[in-house]
Amino acid sequence: MIHALFSGFATFLLALALGEPIVRYLRRRRIGKQISEYLPEHQKKAGTPTFGGFIIWLPTLIVTAVAVDWWNHQSILLPLGMIAVTAAAGFVDDLGTLQDRRQGGLSWRFKLGFTAVFALGAAFVLYRYIEVESINIPYVGSYALGLFYIPLAAAIIVATTSAVAVSDGLDGLVGGTTLIAFIAYGIIGFIQGQEFVATFAFIIAGANLGYLWYNAHPARVIMGDTGALALGSSLAVVSLMTGQWLLLPLIGIIFVVEAGSNILQIGSYKLTGRRIFRRAPFHHHLELIGWAETQIVTRFWIIAIAAAMLGVALALEVPER
Repeated sequence: MIHALFSGFATFLLALALGEPIVRYLRRRRIGKQISEYLPEHQKKAGTPTFGGFIIWLPTLIVTAVAVDWWNHQSILLPLGMIAVTAAAGFVDDLGTLQDRRQGGLSWRFKLGFTAVFALGAAFVLYRYIEVESINIPYVGSYALGLFYIPLAAAIIVATTSAVAVSDGLDGLVGGTTLIAFIAYGIIGFIQGQEFVATFAFIIAGANLGYLWYNAHPARVIMGDTGALALGSSLAVVSLMTGQWLLLPLIGIIFVVEAGSNILQIGSYKLTGRRIFRRAPFHHHLELIGWAETQIVTRFWIIAIAAAMLGVALALEVPER
């Protein structure tokens, strides 16, 4: 645990050190985010540098290479691989959302299909090579799922990746809530004796802390899909590696609420022609009813911390067979 915490702290310092030159470079090159015309209250953020995900992933890669014994724990290459492919897709998407760009970002259908293909591959690796095909139910026990685990794990990766990306819309929101979730799974990994998983989770948490230094309101940089898609996919894989993926909707409750509000809004409008929320996802609804951005983010963090504490407690309540 000491090694995991030191690794997380080292990643925080590295992210803090790399963040300033990255932000300066993005500003100098005028790599600014274009804000949707449907968000008039956010137009003041137009031009804020995007690609802030690099502040998370560069330190994560460097410290993981040094601090994690990946040669003896090659399964850690799986979440790293998912980070690589989803961050690459996010990078291409972010290119299309820059100011003064004629082409748009990637369509949600493409991102969904792209993620699904690699999610199936990741699910097969989890089943065939890492052998974590069980469902762990608090107070009940652990049960093997067999081949059904593969489509289920793939669906979890796709859903979590999309949900985290949907939640990214306010300064500090996704950075803070994923930070909390990774700390929770780091604790779970340590309790299970998977110290390399715990170390990796704390490394990403530390990188997130460094990123939040620059993303705190008013944000100097935005993570973009370069950060959000990779955070979602890696969080899903880490939860699957611990076997405690059933608790992911609780530990990541903010992502469930945000993505759920989007689904409900679209479904209601298509079926009835009426909207449930003033605007989706839910954080925009709260803005329109008068909540300040910092108030929304702080309260979402509070909810995320409480849910993470409950999630870790429930993870301890899975009886051994």
